[in-house]
Amino acid sequence: MGFVGWAMALMQREHSERRAPNPLELVERVVTENEWPFDRTSDQEIAVEVAGRWCDYRMFFAWREDVSALHFTCAFDARIPSEKHREVHGLLAQINEKLWLGHFDLWSEEGLPMFRHSILLRGTRGLTVEQLEDLMEVAIGESERFYPAFQYVVWAGKTPSEALAASILETVGQA
Repeated sequence: MGFVGWAMALMQREHSERRAPNPLELVERVVTENEWPFDRTSDQEIAVEVAGRWCDYRMFFAWREDVSALHFTCAFDARIPSEKHREVHGLLAQINEKLWLGHFDLWSEEGLPMFRHSILLRGTRGLTVEQLEDLMEVAIGESERFYPAFQYVVWAGKTPSEALAASILETVGQA
């Protein structure tokens, strides 16, 4: 066996030994403890509903064992009319410039804005509770933060820049 064959065999052995366990077991445990409604459709998918301040959010977790990646989406329960997709795409670009983790996207078929992020778990012992909590906290936090901007564009006719400026204003003090 030549060097290339030996290296390939070693990489395959290391890859199979370092496969992360299915993180959806942990996801299911956490959502059960929080008493959130969920649907475990398969060993690779789980859907969860969480109530937010502005709307309900549908979180979807998908596990791809072949690449040891957990894909996550947090969709708003708010449909964007197709005639507003162009303006919303402009808003998405501006919002995404402000994000440190993940990004927002528009599911064109359904007209749903969503937060998306994937976590690579190859070579790890698997997803931790802290990682899962952080992921969900960031997704819901950013969704709550920018939800008004989507409403301003869709229903108030604001430009993406106007909507974003209005949605990220933070009040200080009391009236």
